[in-house]
Amino acid sequence: MSAKDLVKRIADEDIKYVDIRFTDPRGRLQHVTVINDEVDEDFLEGGFMFDGSSIAGWKSIEESDMKLIPDCDSAYLDPFYAEKTLCVHCHVVEPDTGETYERCPRSTAMRAEEHLIASGIGDTSFWGPEAEFFLFDDVRYSNTINKVSYEVDASDASWNTDTEFEMGNMGHRPGIKGGYFPVNPTDASHDLRGEMLSTMKNIGMKVDKHHHEVASCQHELGLVFGTLVKQADELQKYKYIIHNVAHAYGKSATFMPKPIYGDNGTGMHVNMSIWKKGKPLFAGDKYADLSDDALYFIGGILKHAKSLNAFTNPSTNSYKRLIPGFEAPVLRAYSARNRSGCVRIPWAESPKAKRVEARFPDPAANPYLCFSALLMAGLDGIRNKIDPGPASDKDLYDLPAEELAGIPTVCGSLREALEELKSDHDYLLEGGVFTKSQIDGYIELKEEENTTYEHTPHPVEFQIGRASCRERV
Repeated sequence: MSAKDLVKRIADEDIKYVDIRFTDPRGRLQHVTVINDEVDEDFLEGGFMFDGSSIAGWKSIEESDMKLIPDCDSAYLDPFYAEKTLCVHCHVVEPDTGETYERCPRSTAMRAEEHLIASGIGDTSFWGPEAEFFLFDDVRYSNTINKVSYEVDASDASWNTDTEFEMGNMGHRPGIKGGYFPVNPTDASHDLRGEMLSTMKNIGMKVDKHHHEVASCQHELGLVFGTLVKQADELQKYKYIIHNVAHAYGKSATFMPKPIYGDNGTGMHVNMSIWKKGKPLFAGDKYADLSDDALYFIGGILKHAKSLNAFTNPSTNSYKRLIPGFEAPVLRAYSARNRSGCVRIPWAESPKAKRVEARFPDPAANPYLCFSALLMAGLDGIRNKIDPGPASDKDLYDLPAEELAGIPTVCGSLREALEELKSDHDYLLEGGVFTKSQIDGYIELKEEENTTYEHTPHPVEFQIGRASCRERV
């Protein structure tokens, strides 16, 4: 859609406001709302100036002028505002040169798509993220000098089987690890998820399904695949809609990977494929009907998995999910249909549906950086013909200890992931997709988070300390 067409739409549909939206390095959606009188072709093509020093991980105060460039093709009507508001996703450029800002996540994704074409390997990549989430009725936490605590609750949670409710307790709840696919009344959030999915469809998103997930209070909606930048935009809209529909129902949605102990965590499996001149590059006659390029792509993902963790699993909480068990894909192995490794090749009848699924990412990830990093790792695999080795068709969760010892794993902590990124990032710099300054700034931002986490006492430590005293007595 051209700027002229968008201005006409604003006038024809009597749209009152335009919401300028962008994503910060942490993956959080930010916005500025502009009244319709100010939005003309010059505004849409020339961009919107703002103070970049207010965004963590971006510019300092002495060089803070930055410009947001709206993507007119991304426009959609916000389904939650009282006044009719049109939203557009933006990328950031340097105001003096017009070049994309190196630390802008959406700009990084745009450069990744350009690099794919320049590489000659392919001209289009398709992405299908499967982002899970939790729904709670009550969320409370405290982080003060003398109190560190959290508590979540939900009426349909497994731990409320004996709770006395004013209207009675009907007893219909999925147990621990028992949430995968019960019908109502056990699945108490069917209508809520249905409204989420309908809201997405009504604003033009391509969606296909919704269902309860394995853990108590855990859910998933289905996004139909799309190209890299567009799908990252869609995932930001996906999170936005889920948060706001949940809020309207008096619930709190979270994409935190591991908000509760003892049940499954929240993942974001990412399905990927590359096409060239209208043909799927991953279909072939090798293992699981894959091509050599697809296997090399897997090789790149497995080789760089630990440095990828910094972008695909960017929170300290991510590594409470990436532990053995709980369907956590911690082993750097691949297989057809087998869900126990880091990479799976889903079964597909058509060559057009042939794809590779990375199973270790989680929805705490910034989608623009996550998809871009995965693409760069895969392209590095193709470019250097990285052999992924033999497939692992066994249930990796049930291997004896001696066999497990021979299979490498992903990172066990955010600190480890950041250290790996420091030493293994050259593949990200190809074609100027990521820059060294951007990576250094991202590491600095995440190290601050990790330091806060590591320096904060945990309630479990008090429990362990008391247990030790009793043992000594």
